[in-house]
Amino acid sequence: MLPIVERDRALVPYQHYIEQQAERCRRTLQSLTGGGSLSEFANAHEYYGFHHTRDGWVYREWAPAADGVYLMGDFNAWDALSAPLTRLENGSWELHLPEDALHDGSRVRTVVRNGEKLSNHIPLYARRVIQDPVSFEWLCEVWDPLEAWNWTDAGFKPERTPFIYEAHVGMATEEYRPGTYREFADQVLPRVKKLGYNTIQLMAVMEHPYYGSFGYQVSSFFAASSRFGYPEELKYLVDRAHAMGIAVLLDLVHSHAVKNTVEGINAFDGTEYQFFHDGPQGDHPAWGTKCFDYGKPQVLHFLLSNLKFWLTEYHLDGFRFDGVTSMLYHDHALGSAFTNMGMYFSPNTDTEAVTYLQLANLLIREVRPDAVTIAEDMSGMPGMCVPVAEGGIGFDYRLGMGLPDMWIRLIKDQRDEDWNMDAVWHELTARVAPTIAYVESHDQALVGDQTVMFRMAGAGMYTDMDRACHNLKIDRAMALHKMLRLLTMSAGGNGYLNFMGNEFGHPEWIDFPREGNGWSYQYCRRQWSLAENGYLKYGQLNDFDRDMIHMAKEAGILQEPYPQLLYVHNGDHILAYERGGLVFVFNFHPMKTFADYVIPLQSGGDRELILSTDDPAYGGFGNLVHGFCSAFVPGHNGPALRLALPPRTAGVWKKADMPE
Repeated sequence: MLPIVERDRALVPYQHYIEQQAERCRRTLQSLTGGGSLSEFANAHEYYGFHHTRDGWVYREWAPAADGVYLMGDFNAWDALSAPLTRLENGSWELHLPEDALHDGSRVRTVVRNGEKLSNHIPLYARRVIQDPVSFEWLCEVWDPLEAWNWTDAGFKPERTPFIYEAHVGMATEEYRPGTYREFADQVLPRVKKLGYNTIQLMAVMEHPYYGSFGYQVSSFFAASSRFGYPEELKYLVDRAHAMGIAVLLDLVHSHAVKNTVEGINAFDGTEYQFFHDGPQGDHPAWGTKCFDYGKPQVLHFLLSNLKFWLTEYHLDGFRFDGVTSMLYHDHALGSAFTNMGMYFSPNTDTEAVTYLQLANLLIREVRPDAVTIAEDMSGMPGMCVPVAEGGIGFDYRLGMGLPDMWIRLIKDQRDEDWNMDAVWHELTARVAPTIAYVESHDQALVGDQTVMFRMAGAGMYTDMDRACHNLKIDRAMALHKMLRLLTMSAGGNGYLNFMGNEFGHPEWIDFPREGNGWSYQYCRRQWSLAENGYLKYGQLNDFDRDMIHMAKEAGILQEPYPQLLYVHNGDHILAYERGGLVFVFNFHPMKTFADYVIPLQSGGDRELILSTDDPAYGGFGNLVHGFCSAFVPGHNGPALRLALPPRTAGVWKKADMPE
């Protein structure tokens, strides 16, 4: 019996299915590697594409259904047929060119012939793709410098408890344009370091033709987006992050690809089934994109090599796999509620996609044993974060996608006084896998939705955020913004995530330049000055987030798998728990002040308040008093704290003899 079944007896009825999947993974691994190394197999990027040798250039492509493949560019006056590739075995094609034919920056396209039909494409393994500013056509720039980047990050290892700053390089400037890798490294990374986050998760790095897709319609899987600069500038960003002790994860899109046939990989050799399923199965009904055929060895070669490429070429520290739920099920889980265990082990499950994810995690561990992998899965697939050798899929963490849904539902549909603390606690803690908790990510900030702060504060964010101004709506929004983050971070998972700017309640949604908004960058940037000018409340929210993250890291609270519930009272809207030796107490009641509230403790010892959402430094009123509290309450059986709890406040207490 596999360990995953031994630990979870609810899986016993599905033991045969799980064992079959484990055997399927083993057979596929053997077939791909012949018993050798998966890392040695995942080297397609070292063979295909453009490679600068001491003798000149070699260019190779995989196009099994093509009748002819040619290279055209500025080196041959864009003559479509003057530079033919030679057909090799297994659908590969090859062209050798002299040293002076190409240089880094030469602009090229691939021409594929099927019968009498010629079609233009970006090379499959292009490492730099640009959009011509005059013609707006997408072109490949040959890029393979002979001199390797001089990395300075030897010995860097990610911290095992991730505090993730989700970021989009292009949006990370206050100016009305895309930001750059170098600007992010020089201007945003120091901010991330100061806030205490130890990991950045970079979105929209893999090249995509439509900026407004947020990077989710990838066209060139081996190219870092040229909107933000050159490949070496991304390496500079990663190198500088590592020097600051910050890990870098890539938001990875292997769940689908853009339909484009010129800019993308779709129909490169003239067939829809080169990389994707043929017919309707190859089209995602909700996203308008193409779905990979994970059962083809050549597709596994392409995708696994892509993982190794980003790990080795850019020294990335892992991946957040986008759209895992869509990958796992033939119907992409559209409309599925997953109300019973059998839904995970049915003909609807795409076993070939499961195998790919297992192989991906095996490869990543082989190349970078300390790498971090996170699954964006809302289905709750059993074994998502169980090692492959034990019958699982092999991720380190899954995203706690139900948490932002809960907070938005409560804020949008219920009054504060109707919130059920038992239900909130259950949602925060009912997890069976290591989870990355978050109040909101980029998803909740996209146009058509609203950030948590905007939902609570409304248009007052534009007029009433001066520190000298107080009104009830802004006061409520400020208080809950801090409380929800403290509660979610400290109780909701084993890691924590925040989208850039949300830590200080960035006032606007995200809307990329498009025809519908006049191609404006107004809502596609981050106004860091709001948190830094010293007279707006955004800075107070920023400072609370900074101190909250530092407190959590110093106490190591997320190193304990779960918080321990001390007390919950729905009528009073009180919630208290302990984690990492710290006591967290929340009064969510919108009006009631409790003068002498008794909170039972697990152990004795006086306590000291070390963090308060009501601190004036964070925009509070100072009613939750700092100082020491005795853990002895006369008449109470066992250790307890007697606290004065103002409405809509939360505090964190440590033992008086605990080190700072």
